[in-house]
Amino acid sequence: MSLFVIFVNYTKPLDEIEKIVDSHRNYLKEAYKDGLLLVSGPRIPKNGGIIIGKFEDINKALDFTKQDPYYLNNAATYEVFEFEAILHSESLAGFLS
Repeated sequence: MSLFVIFVNYTKPLDEIEKIVDSHRNYLKEAYKDGLLLVSGPRIPKNGGIIIGKFEDINKALDFTKQDPYYLNNAATYEVFEFEAILHSESLAGFLS
């Protein structure tokens, strides 16, 4: 498993985003249950969000974004970055192993 930062960039106005935010968050909650995600939330200012998680490879991370309700409703684009965690808090050891 590799670590990824996903930048979510809204492509619709916030009032449109608000209509689908619950389904987006429910989608993320399932990924948390599966142990894939570490943290997620909106950026400030609210022009998108950030998701940090672990996936088998870049293709699995991209597949994850393509199932997001924001993507399915043409409400966001995504930038996916893989990175290697060299140093980390001990509290993350379980997630990173």
